[in-house]
Amino acid sequence: MRLPAPLVEGRLVRRYKRFLADVELEDGSFVTAYTPNTGSMTQCAVPGYPVLLSRSDNPKRKLPWTLELIRVGDHWVDTHTHRSNRVVEEALRANLIEPFCGFDLRPEYPFGDSRIDFYLEKGQQRALLEVKNVTLIEERGLACFPDAVTTRGQKHLRELMRARALGWRAAVFFLVQRYEATGFCPADSIDPEYGRLLREAAACGVEVLAYRTRVTQEETRVESRIPVLL
Repeated sequence: MRLPAPLVEGRLVRRYKRFLADVELEDGSFVTAYTPNTGSMTQCAVPGYPVLLSRSDNPKRKLPWTLELIRVGDHWVDTHTHRSNRVVEEALRANLIEPFCGFDLRPEYPFGDSRIDFYLEKGQQRALLEVKNVTLIEERGLACFPDAVTTRGQKHLRELMRARALGWRAAVFFLVQRYEATGFCPADSIDPEYGRLLREAAACGVEVLAYRTRVTQEETRVESRIPVLL
């Protein structure tokens, strides 16, 4: 998926109140940017890290700047969680997600007490797919989720298990934004209940998929599937 252009370079000063980030631009000026990410952004929201911002000309916006990417080590990381579903949708429509090639899709599907990211259909097959954006990596080089306790994520896993019990296919899709990741595992030390539910869901037949992205200053795209270790 193409990113907004042009992007403006800067360095992160601090991230605070979840949705705000102070950034020093290359000319030495300081701006406050909207940060579309509800997680802790551990390993990413580090003062001094290079960032890329977009600027909106919409006069109704309180903050014209948006934090788009953060450079962690040698790679850009897409922390913009509002973009995750669109990146996955683009890959699904291009038949780049092998388990769901050839499926028609509908975003934001109401199921139970939730809205699941995608409803997928091919012939008699019906499937639900929930997307999670992953920016955390642990010592073994495995990407992991979540980076903060997520009762909402726990609820989604329960809904996917319910769909399986009704005979649907169901999947959780971890969109791994850390290019150096060699695999994926649940972040048990952060949210042990999510890890427990993910393993229970897998045992019930919920498909657990992890795909790594390639992020550049121009685009974020799904690149390759990586192993899931439960």
